[in-house]
Amino acid sequence: MVRSAPLSQQTATQTEILEAADELRGRRVVVLTGAGMSTDSGIPDYRGEGAPKRNPMTFDQFRESLDYRRRYWAGSHVGWKMFDAALPNEGHRILADLEGAGIVSGVITQNVDGLHTKAGSRHLVDLHGSMDRVLCLNCGQAFARASIAERISADNPWVDEPDAITLAPDGDADVSDYASFVVPACSVCEGMLKPDVVFFGEFIPAEKFREATALVAGAEALLIAGSSLMVNSGIRLLEQARRRKLPIVIINRGVTKGDSRASVKLNAGATETLAALRPHLLSDAS
Repeated sequence: MVRSAPLSQQTATQTEILEAADELRGRRVVVLTGAGMSTDSGIPDYRGEGAPKRNPMTFDQFRESLDYRRRYWAGSHVGWKMFDAALPNEGHRILADLEGAGIVSGVITQNVDGLHTKAGSRHLVDLHGSMDRVLCLNCGQAFARASIAERISADNPWVDEPDAITLAPDGDADVSDYASFVVPACSVCEGMLKPDVVFFGEFIPAEKFREATALVAGAEALLIAGSSLMVNSGIRLLEQARRRKLPIVIINRGVTKGDSRASVKLNAGATETLAALRPHLLSDAS
């Protein structure tokens, strides 16, 4: 039976925390995280309260139009600098600590901000890629994002001083004047560069989803934190856990597409709820 807090409630009750802990303790837990995991690090949510309405660029638009690539790279460069400066919050650190204690067997994230890596998570599957990598679509050469950012700043010094920007969870930002933007090209073959992230209209790489599936297959419980599960990949992983009759705990402010399949749903923020769960889970590991 799903036990769900009222939508207006901002934090989980002690009873709900204990119910969630009972579902997770003594089990190998795989964690799936979404944009709500990073809001306490200053990165906005896609669908949370106050989130700006967006029409994300598709892969076909990026690939077929220089003007779209100019717009994307101008905004992505500004967004990347903010992502790069962002620090993991307590929730990211708690998951890394729980992994170190042998409670969390791995983290699957829909985020591209790299904050789980910064926090120290080792068994990590970044389903949608990571903004700190850039790939050439022609020859496959990989680049560190920092090196591409240096080239962009040298060729477009004006873009480092935007008047005002709105950051999105995928690392993009609104930059209005991009007509003269110099798009970076591959230094090996002069091919088209693209951040190593999944655009709208692209599929998650098959090997990434296999890695995520393997983590779920080896787990004894699934914890979902900060995801509304609107993206199909998250629901597919949840369904794999449900078919194996694993306990499923969902932490998210507001309704998710997986609420009816959860053992326990906590209508609360990821950081404070993980902080409340942490001592209950660590007590069995000590």
